[in-house]
Amino acid sequence: MTPARTGPAFVAEWRDRVEAALDGFLARELAGVAPAVADPIRYAVLSPGKRIRPLLMIAAYRAAGGASPRIADLACSVELVHAYSLVHDDLPCMDDDVLRRGRPTVHVRFGVAPAILAGAALMPLAVEAILAAARPMGVDDARRRRLVETLTVASGANGMVGGQLLDLRAEGREVGREELEAIHTGKTARLIGASVSMGGIAAGADGERVAQLERFGLRLGLAFQAIDDILDLRGETSELGKESGRDAALRKATYPGLFGLAEAERISRDLVRDAQAELAGLEAPGALRDLAGYIIDRSH
Repeated sequence: MTPARTGPAFVAEWRDRVEAALDGFLARELAGVAPAVADPIRYAVLSPGKRIRPLLMIAAYRAAGGASPRIADLACSVELVHAYSLVHDDLPCMDDDVLRRGRPTVHVRFGVAPAILAGAALMPLAVEAILAAARPMGVDDARRRRLVETLTVASGANGMVGGQLLDLRAEGREVGREELEAIHTGKTARLIGASVSMGGIAAGADGERVAQLERFGLRLGLAFQAIDDILDLRGETSELGKESGRDAALRKATYPGLFGLAEAERISRDLVRDAQAELAGLEAPGALRDLAGYIIDRSH
């Protein structure tokens, strides 16, 4: 794979801003909330992560001409939904994982019931993050509604939740490419696509540009999942921050499982190339292009 080309200054600056925004948002929203509720939410959200989805939203916002520094506050919304998905994916009734981001999973640390409730709380918190951030950015009512709709659709039955169910139903049996892509589009690519298109919506991009950004995100999301599948086979638990080899143990439907490692790598590169082709005509696509390179070349 080619060397990552992500501009380190962009990633470092905006990841720090996202971390500060997440911390500030939770401090405000959870003030006065009982520790039994607040602690697992903070633990889930503030655990160390790559923050890929918020970075993609920020990069898309800037690519579409957006300039407000408050975009980091809006970008918290997609990270909150991502955190919710990880909490629930790790539950004993789902993938039954005990390690996430180098720490015990939320249900291991706090118990199953608190983990379920923490995950459930994160979705309305994500909507609140949109509403709290959009007005100071000058985002009008129509675009605020589009932002909420885009995120909730990507997170629901036609997106992340539906994809997770398809993923569970595919365990232990053979699937074809069409079914595999349906699983991974739902459980991974829809939220990444939403992260990118929401950046365009917040910047005031027209419908054609937003659709262009969404296509970029959906292709990149499939590439992201393909790389995750590859790393689960190749990576070490200490580097991944989660147990390696879990896909094989659970007999998950994966790109390497269906195509083999070499072909899965080729498919991931092709998906990133196709994603980057969707950036033509944007005002400042460099950060999005570089993030795509970072995603395909990551080691965890």
